[in-house]
Amino acid sequence: MTRSPDVRGLIPVLATPFADNGELDLDSLRRLVEFQAAAGVDGVAVFGFASEGFALSTTERARILDVVTNVVGPHPPVVAGVAATGTAEAVEQARRAADHGASTVMVVPPFMVKPSAAQVVDFYGTVARDGGLPVMVQDAPGSTGVTMPVPLIAEVSKVDGVASVKVEAPPTAPKVGAVVEAVAPHLLVLGGQNALFLLEEYRLGAVGTMPACEFPDLLRPVLQTWATGDVRSARAAFNRLLPLIRFGLQPGIAWSVHKHVLVRRGIIDSPAVRPPAVDATPGTLAALADILDDLGLR
Repeated sequence: MTRSPDVRGLIPVLATPFADNGELDLDSLRRLVEFQAAAGVDGVAVFGFASEGFALSTTERARILDVVTNVVGPHPPVVAGVAATGTAEAVEQARRAADHGASTVMVVPPFMVKPSAAQVVDFYGTVARDGGLPVMVQDAPGSTGVTMPVPLIAEVSKVDGVASVKVEAPPTAPKVGAVVEAVAPHLLVLGGQNALFLLEEYRLGAVGTMPACEFPDLLRPVLQTWATGDVRSARAAFNRLLPLIRFGLQPGIAWSVHKHVLVRRGIIDSPAVRPPAVDATPGTLAALADILDDLGLR
């Protein structure tokens, strides 16, 4: 396989487009991946929290990965989320992702029965050993209810096959910095939380970010400017995006917000979400339209 497992840089988490009747909309998915590529992303992710992965069947996951890996081409990393409630199912999800072209699995800890620290280490060890792909640890206690302190992440990072960690435990920037200091240099540390503290995370050692997928063309120039050392200009450009970034972090309606932006930008056909996700209210969408007007997005 030539696809890179190197998950540095801008790796948006793709929404899953549905038609108005709730069926998968693979044509919209293709356009969404093409939009990411045109924006110059470094890779893409599927089945993350922004993807409504909880609402997808095993067959649908395979179809989505087949489309994404075909459109994105043979080289950029494709990260597949794994959110299982047990070790055996996590291994199966990882193997299926490998079979359909993913290059890394982003794995949350088991969350139905809250694991001990030793169980977390054993869980990641088993998935890394038996799943067939490099593992990204997803530290997202807000969604999973499982807290992973920095010393625990450091222990997990010693497991063969664990290659990266996505930090989504707020405040994210201080934890990114602490994890960077605590782990071996080979472990890649990325930020999440829709890139809300992107520049602070990069300042403290993050090597990548995994936001939602509706504004990679606006975020890429920020990262490019940051890389030149022009911190002031990067901050000014990033601050302009903050209203949109924070709007896409609203619990319960974030999926709808992401999709309404993508519809307005002509990338997907429908903002439909699957239960238990709900559509944003008209008042919320009016406020979102004001933000998009301010950014000049049509």
